[in-house]
Amino acid sequence: MPTGVSSPHVAVVGGGVIGAACARAAARRGLRVTLFAPGPDPAAASAASAGMLAAQIEPTDDQLLPLAVRSRDLYEDLAAALKDTTGIDVGFQRPGIATVAFDDDRAAALRELVATQRQAGLRCDWLKAAELHERWPGTAPQARGALFAPEDGALDPAALRAGLVADARRFGTEVVPEAVVRVAVRSDRAMGVITERSTVPAEHVVITAGVWSPSLPGLPRHLPIEPVRGQLVATAWPAGLPPVILYHEHGYLLPRGGEAVLGSTMERVGFDAGTTPEGVAHIRRIATELCPAFRALPHRRVWAGLRPVTPDGRPILGPDPEMAGLWYATGHGRNGILLAAITGEIIGDLLAAGQTAVDISQLSVTRFNSAEAGSFKG
Repeated sequence: MPTGVSSPHVAVVGGGVIGAACARAAARRGLRVTLFAPGPDPAAASAASAGMLAAQIEPTDDQLLPLAVRSRDLYEDLAAALKDTTGIDVGFQRPGIATVAFDDDRAAALRELVATQRQAGLRCDWLKAAELHERWPGTAPQARGALFAPEDGALDPAALRAGLVADARRFGTEVVPEAVVRVAVRSDRAMGVITERSTVPAEHVVITAGVWSPSLPGLPRHLPIEPVRGQLVATAWPAGLPPVILYHEHGYLLPRGGEAVLGSTMERVGFDAGTTPEGVAHIRRIATELCPAFRALPHRRVWAGLRPVTPDGRPILGPDPEMAGLWYATGHGRNGILLAAITGEIIGDLLAAGQTAVDISQLSVTRFNSAEAGSFKG
């Protein structure tokens, strides 16, 4: 529990899942924490996430795979702990995820990935088309097979955020429903944050504001984070279809609370978080390819959010090298929910002990200093 007013004060800027995870982790380590969470923004990434824990499916960067797997594996204990301490069920499920191949080239690539992941010590299987259809009748009739990651899964992002915030409060975190309008700076040190109502001193400031991180005045550098819109669709779950999470070409379907969540798009449209007929049609096409039963199911609702994407697709995580007391945990792209658990633990360790056992050297903000930082990719 917090040790009192003598412990360092941490200001966490941004109240999504990443901010909530960082606040909880810091508070658990005895730091005084204020989480600035102005309220759910309809464009925020957390609210628009399907909640997949697709560690062996989503990250296309070999550097991210170990971190993603490590974070995924934290959720079983984290979900149980949050249920025990807050009573909130985050909907954690681990049925595995199958990424489906519909042509020979994709099947060959996925079989090679199965071999690579097995060599890395990960559980991963190749399902022939007959095995896929035997496990989940009515799915992907044209499939050539599927990579199956049996330890991947999903959870409910809204419930996860609520559980993390509630547990952070239990450890003494103050949650302030105000937006930070500037980081307070003196010379080469962060001194706290400024809201529309007050100035709040802090020894540490953690930037977890997603796509809005680059626009925060007071930062010593530009953060190369671009908003990328993702649209989602909810329908009924098809009668007779066993619970399954299927993935193909950034599209997916999964069960949540008696419904099906279908996604997603990757659209560079600035800060426009609206939905479009074209986006919904794209999602419905992939869902129908994965399971033809979805063709007859009307959508119950559609929504969208903005993912914070960096040029190399990796998050920005760790200290600012030129401004003491300033920390980054932003730019997680499509993997914010997946990486939230490990992100919180890393930031908690850095704030409390000044170091972490996790190698985050490839995630430093300084990697964008050179002209070779690269162009944006999804």
